[in-house]
This record gives sequence, C-alpha cells and structure tokens, in this order.
Amino acid sequence: QVQLVESGGGLVQPGGSLRLSCAVSGSIFSIYAMGWYRQVPGKQRELVASITSGGSTNYADSVKGRFTISRDNAKNTVYLQMNSLKPEDTAVYYCNARLGDAGYWGQGTQVTVSS
Repeated sequence: QVQLVESGGGLVQPGGSLRLSCAVSGSIFSIYAMGWYRQVPGKQRELVASITSGGSTNYADSVKGRFTISRDNAKNTVYLQMNSLKPEDTAVYYCNARLGDAGYWGQGTQVTVSS
C-alpha cells in the first residue's frame, strides 16, 4: 500500500520561506506523477504544483515564480520550496501520488502565513 507523509509546514511571516517534504513508501516512487495541492475551509482543493516521472513541472498561476517543486527518486521524496509567501498561501497542503487512475493522498500539513 502506498503511503505519503508530509512534513515542513508551520507558521511563517509574509515574505518568508518554507520547504515542504513528502516521503513516499510502499511502491516504486520514480514511476509516479507527484503533486502538491492545498485547501482552505469552504473551498475546493486546488493544484499548486505537479511533477511528472520524467521531471516536467507545472504550476498554478498564483505561485509561479515563487514556488518550486522537485523530486529526489533516491530518497522517495518530493519537495515544495515556497518563497515570498503571502497570507493567501495559508492552507492545508496535501501531497498526491498518481499512476494512471490510481491516486494516493497524504494527511496534509498546515501552512500559515501571518505577521
């Protein structure tokens, strides 16, 4: 069974940085497309960034130029480097692993951007 465990969330001031990590176990990490999503209460979960098994990346317009997704297949881990954080980035961030029609989620990590 595929398991995803996120870490790295917390409280940061506007303009600050955080790096989220998502460790994957239970399958061959390198073949999965990975993504980071976020959700605030009362709103739908939205895609923040994704990276294919080949390393191609995609970003939501709201985070382009500020966030960077990367993966380390040797460590079975995907990262989200978040710079120049804004209060509107406050959300629970979820890691997702996808292979064909199969998708798996982590438990989420809270990111709060506030002074």
